[in-house]
Amino acid sequence: MPKRKLSRRDMLQGALKASTALALGTVFASSVRAAAPPAEAISPPLIEAAKKEGKVVWYTAIDLSVAEKIAGAFKEKFGIEVRVERTGAERVFQRIGQEYASNVHAVDVANSSDAAHLLTWKRQGMLLPYVPEDVAKHYRPEHRDADGTYAGFRATLSPMAYNTKLVKAEDAPASFKDLLDPKWKGKIVKAHPGYSGTILTATFEMVRDIGWEFYEQLAKQNIMQVQSATDPPKKLALGERSVMADGTEYNIFLLREAGQPVEAIYPTEGTPFVVGPNGIFKAAPNPNAAKLFQNYCFTPEAQQIVIDAGGLRSLHAQVKEHPGRKPLADIKLMKEDAEGAEQQSEAIKARYQKIFRV
Repeated sequence: MPKRKLSRRDMLQGALKASTALALGTVFASSVRAAAPPAEAISPPLIEAAKKEGKVVWYTAIDLSVAEKIAGAFKEKFGIEVRVERTGAERVFQRIGQEYASNVHAVDVANSSDAAHLLTWKRQGMLLPYVPEDVAKHYRPEHRDADGTYAGFRATLSPMAYNTKLVKAEDAPASFKDLLDPKWKGKIVKAHPGYSGTILTATFEMVRDIGWEFYEQLAKQNIMQVQSATDPPKKLALGERSVMADGTEYNIFLLREAGQPVEAIYPTEGTPFVVGPNGIFKAAPNPNAAKLFQNYCFTPEAQQIVIDAGGLRSLHAQVKEHPGRKPLADIKLMKEDAEGAEQQSEAIKARYQKIFRV
C-alpha cells in the first residue's frame, strides 16, 4: 500500500477556533458558511435500509472497551454489526489517507480526538453533510459544523494523575511544573503526540500556555514514554509509575470506579481540553448504516453511555454528568484551538521527538 498520507497542513483556513464558553472549551467555526442539510431523525425506512447493508465500519480513537460498548448497544437496538477499528488518532488519520490514496473506501464513520482531522477531510470533500436530529436540537452551534459534516461526539480532558498507594494525597503534585521536582525522577509516565491526537492537542495547549522549556526540563526526569493517551492511566494503575503527566481523564475515572488506586489531578495552570468529532464519509460502503450509526451516536442513550460507561464528557444539552466525578464547570480548562494545533502539529511532533528522543 502506498505510504503517502494526507498533509495536515493542507487545511481549511480559519475553519476552527476555540473558546471555553460555558466551560465546554471548543468552538467549531467555519469560515465558509453554508446551509447544513435538514436534520434527519431515526426512522423506520432508515433502519430497514441499514439492516439490508448489515454492518457499519467505525474508525475511532476511543479506548477499545468504550467503543465496543457503543457498538454493542447499537447492535442490540438495531441488530446491525459495528466493526470497530480502533487505534490512535494520528494512525486513524494516516490510515484513511493511505486508503483513499489507493482508492480503498472501507470506512463508514470516523471519530478522532484531533478535531483538525475532520477539517482536513471536509476540505477535501470526503465528508457527507448529515445532521442527526439530536445534533440540531440539543447541540450548541459552536459544537457542530455549520455545514453539517461533523459534530462533537465526545470530549475529554488530559489531566495529571497519581497512584494513591504510591503517593499520598498531600504529597501529590498540584501543577505541571511540580513534575520537575527531582523527587519525581523515574516515576512519571506520559503519552506521545506523534501517536495520539489527544496528546497532540494537549501538547499544543501546554506549549502555548507554559512553553517548551517545561518539556525540555521534563525530559530530564527519565520519563516512561508510551504511545496512546489511554496507556498512562493503565501504567499508573499497575504501579509501574507513580505519576501521570498526561493521558485520558476517562480512563482515570473508569479505573478508579473499578477500585484501582488512581486519582486525577487538575493542574493549577489549567487542564487541556479535547473534543472528538464524528463524521460520515461520502464514499461509505454502508451509507444507510453509517447514517443510522451517526444518528444513534448523538442520542441521549448513546451519549449517556459515553459518560457513564466511557467516563467521557458529552456536549449534549440533555445528558447528565456522572455522580462522583468532578463537574466540568468546576475545572479550569485550557482553551482548545484546533486550527492553531493543526498549523503547528508537524513542528510539535518533530520538536517533541528531538527533546525526548522517541
